[in-house]
Amino acid sequence: MVTRPRRRRWPIVAGSAVAFTAAAAIFSQIAFAATLFSDNFSDGDTSGWSKSGGTWAVVSGAANQSNAGSENARLFAGDAGWTNYTVSARVQPSSIGSNGLVGLLARAKSSTTFYRLALLPGNAVQLQAVNSGSVTVLGSASRTVSNGTWYTLSLTVSGSSISGSVDGSVVGSGSSSVASTGRIGIQTAYASGSFDDVTVSDAAGPGPTTTGPTTASPTPTRTPTPTPTGTNPSGSWPTKTGDVSVSGTISVSGTLDGGMKRYCCIGDGGQSESQDPMFEVANGGTIKNVIIGAPAGDGIHCLGTCTIQNVWWEDVGEDAATFMGTGGGTSYVIGGGARSASDKVFQHNGNGTVNISGFSVENAGKLYRACGNCTNSFQRHVVVSNIRATSTKVIAGINTNWGDTARFSNITIVGDSSHKTIICDKYKGVPKGSEPSHIGSGPDSTNCLYNPDTDIHWV
Repeated sequence: MVTRPRRRRWPIVAGSAVAFTAAAAIFSQIAFAATLFSDNFSDGDTSGWSKSGGTWAVVSGAANQSNAGSENARLFAGDAGWTNYTVSARVQPSSIGSNGLVGLLARAKSSTTFYRLALLPGNAVQLQAVNSGSVTVLGSASRTVSNGTWYTLSLTVSGSSISGSVDGSVVGSGSSSVASTGRIGIQTAYASGSFDDVTVSDAAGPGPTTTGPTTASPTPTRTPTPTPTGTNPSGSWPTKTGDVSVSGTISVSGTLDGGMKRYCCIGDGGQSESQDPMFEVANGGTIKNVIIGAPAGDGIHCLGTCTIQNVWWEDVGEDAATFMGTGGGTSYVIGGGARSASDKVFQHNGNGTVNISGFSVENAGKLYRACGNCTNSFQRHVVVSNIRATSTKVIAGINTNWGDTARFSNITIVGDSSHKTIICDKYKGVPKGSEPSHIGSGPDSTNCLYNPDTDIHWV
């Protein structure tokens, strides 16, 4: 299967795009908004958005959720570390049930905690703080809400101040500490509707009152940097301690320790890119001691940097894990294993580094692939050490024209007496909509970094 994009975003360092002219410094200080993200769905798909519930498709150039009976249908995008920003979108309700809504989300800390600007039945609009599904109304207004009509919703989060407007008219504002950072989202509940022209600006609220540039928002605190394992796995697989029934994506903020329980099931076990992930790990989060049963949907989505420790996939299906963060840094896969990945195990769509150590892989196409045709042509890096690979075609595939690197040490290839397993595949990355071309394989001094005589072991 061709590596496909998952994100569409044009990132900048938050707060770095504030400009001042000499005249403005004398008379007033103006913050010029910079675009963090935009999507008009003109490419015909919702790649780059993380789906949770509902029936989503791009119809007539807009993201459409058509299942009016869905209790909670959402698409999420952006970075978990975003703090102060304004998100706006054109929204067209098609139907809204008596307990339904069509809305725009900001600071989505998890799938059930966020701020929301909602169009409601009965010609009402509400600005809401939603905390683990519990709703607090921060402001409301009466206005016509008609099916088939487009409305421009705008939601601004700045510190603890939250405000919302519809077609330029303020609905309400209030103060809340429910979420200090989080992604954006679009949502329907017992409703159907379309969304278009989603834009996120880093300028939230009035301009600064000083003449100097603003500073970047702080990176969310994460757990201490983990230590990759120096142990080569034995190839044995763990025994489950119990079962957990999964009916939808599980959001992980902080640490989820599964205690070696088997989590199952979600998705159809196929290669569809539209399947929900089983786990969605927030920036700085950790998931460990989990057995993922089949079908596993789209596995684990790491929204920023994350740690995946002692996690085992019985049957990968689509991807075991996708690394989506664009804030740099290193994500870790420590221990664990995966079986039956017809294409790839780990997909790297964001930037930064993925460090994989102590991992067992069996019957797979690739252990790791740096996206070769995502919306953003990032430079990506992977460090692979102490790996046991059986019936696996490629250990890592990278895009050399973008400066990707792959470093390998203590790689054990099992049962391949002909040495057909490729350690490092090289591709020429291309813009979205094109197909990356294979340009070679093997070690070199720039991109594929390993000594075939000492770093690779054939047994």
